[in-house]
Amino acid sequence: MADFETDYLVIGAGAVGLAFVDTMLDEDPDCHITIVDMHDKPGGHWNDAYSFVALHQPSAFYGVNSMGFGDDVVDGYGPNKGLFPLANGAEISAYFSHLVNRRFLPSGRVSYHPLSEYLGKGKFKSILSGQETTVKIRRKTVDATFYKTSVPATHKRQYGVAEGTPIAIPGELPDLWMRGDDLPGHYVIVGAGKTAMDTGVWLLEAGVDPDAITWICPRDSWLINRRYTQPGPDFFEDVIANQIAQLKAAGASATGDEMFEKLGQDGYMLRIDESVKPEMFHYATISEGEVELLRKIKNVVRHGRVTSLEPGKMVFQNDTEEAVAKDALFIDCTATAVPFTEQRVHGPQFRGDTIVLQPLHVPLVTFSSALTAFLEANFEDDETKNKLGIPAPLTDTPNTYPLGMLTNFMNRGAWSQNPKISAWLSKARLDPTGTTVAKMMAEGDTRLAAMGGFQEAIAVGIPGLQRLAVAAREEHEDR
Repeated sequence: MADFETDYLVIGAGAVGLAFVDTMLDEDPDCHITIVDMHDKPGGHWNDAYSFVALHQPSAFYGVNSMGFGDDVVDGYGPNKGLFPLANGAEISAYFSHLVNRRFLPSGRVSYHPLSEYLGKGKFKSILSGQETTVKIRRKTVDATFYKTSVPATHKRQYGVAEGTPIAIPGELPDLWMRGDDLPGHYVIVGAGKTAMDTGVWLLEAGVDPDAITWICPRDSWLINRRYTQPGPDFFEDVIANQIAQLKAAGASATGDEMFEKLGQDGYMLRIDESVKPEMFHYATISEGEVELLRKIKNVVRHGRVTSLEPGKMVFQNDTEEAVAKDALFIDCTATAVPFTEQRVHGPQFRGDTIVLQPLHVPLVTFSSALTAFLEANFEDDETKNKLGIPAPLTDTPNTYPLGMLTNFMNRGAWSQNPKISAWLSKARLDPTGTTVAKMMAEGDTRLAAMGGFQEAIAVGIPGLQRLAVAAREEHEDR
């Protein structure tokens, strides 16, 4: 016998699940929603992140549709100078707590169960007491755990660490001051992703000499230039120029690697070391100021993945060894925001009595989730909903990127032809261009002329993306 009933049971109170709930509350005024999550507060992996973590993208594109995030004043100092601010972990956690406590719960239509583990078939148990609760789900279960985001504080290291090896995770670095004079003489960043880059920037801004930093970089990465991802009319021409450049590069390239080389030449994509060809692309977004800082680190080790660490020594997968100072502090930055093995497990979002939230416009995961809720509330059958929201694969390399980009354009084309969705997009805060274009059209803004080159770019870009996507599918399937 059920303890209570609900229309939708949402597994996960991270950004993706909360964005879905937020839109459902607006689009279906009669529905009741239950949220089950293992953390003690809303926000998912943000609860576990290092203290100096910040969004890659401007705050304006993150969170939920109903509640603004950040402000419209650009940063006046630091490596993000001249660009819109990036919310830090504390600000993000506060935002989501405010959302749940001031909007969701007072509505009387949301039941929130933190510190609870979902067991399946409408059952969950309290992590602390073990008490089980059964819910009768009148409509659907919503799986908001597809991304399986991990951070250094929660992931399992994939390499050995000898006893006595000084090692920390990024979240422990701000507490080093408590050690007084007993500080490391050297720092070794382990990992190549955005967490490693954030850690490098933090160390440099904290005053660590670049020569006192070693960076173990298994794969170099292409990075999105944040200057071309900014919201609002003032950056509109740059945003459109970037989109046109990507289409033209796709049309003129034989591989994703070549496409990225072209974009890198024009500054739309960035890399830390101009002499190294990046093999990775995970949508990490960075400012030119951050890149300038990271280039100060000259001790970069490229021997592939590390297999073991011990005081003063690093061992790599090809049995290569590198020595560092005996008191060097290793900093584990090897967590993967979205494990690539999970990215492959795509399928339709709408599966009868289950919705599996996936990206419809990569990499905008909260926007995708809000749009999925809109589809659920406004269209009748799964076939229609799935045609309007085709999951786009996240990418691991430049060669797999065109498939995600092509899916974005296919979805956008379908949305533009649907009056219901078009009207919603024109008001959707999370859509990077919808509200901006609507505002500029209403004001007769002459900067809209930047869109004049779009048709020509699409004419050459879409066939190019289709060609590159064939190879991308093969590379995805091989992993």
